[in-house]
Amino acid sequence: KHERHHAIDDVKAAMIAELGSERKDEIGGAIGKLEKQIVRNNTIGGRRIDGRGLTDIRNIYIEVHPYERPHGSALFQRGETQAITTTTLGTERDAQRLDTIRGDVNNTFLLHYNFPPYCVGEARPMRGTSRREIGHGALAQRALEAVLPDLETFPYTIRVVSDTTESNGSSSMAAVCGGCLSLMDAGVPIQAPV
Repeated sequence: KHERHHAIDDVKAAMIAELGSERKDEIGGAIGKLEKQIVRNNTIGGRRIDGRGLTDIRNIYIEVHPYERPHGSALFQRGETQAITTTTLGTERDAQRLDTIRGDVNNTFLLHYNFPPYCVGEARPMRGTSRREIGHGALAQRALEAVLPDLETFPYTIRVVSDTTESNGSSSMAAVCGGCLSLMDAGVPIQAPV
């Protein structure tokens, strides 16, 4: 991805040097149209923008238990998307207590999805939880919640934290895959891998 962007920037700079900086906007627009046409033609021809075929998948790298301290941990990487996940177990008393309109609720499964700016090469302040983190976290939580054992079988509060360290694809799916591996590493008897 970075190589492609650098190559396009080099072509743009060469054209500006040749045709003059007063035509910079016109050159940028023409290169954008050409890039779109090339990507479309490649896709129709069965090639993705990164050179993979339509049925090829990105390389996958998995490391289970990279950390000693948490009950479970995993590193999951697919292509240029990477998540480090940890699982910590607690007692039922560690559950998240919520006072809702329907009464008190104790959440015994918590998933925290973190998507810091540096994972996409940005340098901006981290101010609270973003809408992306809330939505992607809820998606990952629902996926993992479906395979968790009931409280009678496994009477523990489970906290999974997924930190996205690099992103160029589905980071929520990396959170699910890493979370599943981390849960298994912690000894949680899940019904099936996700």
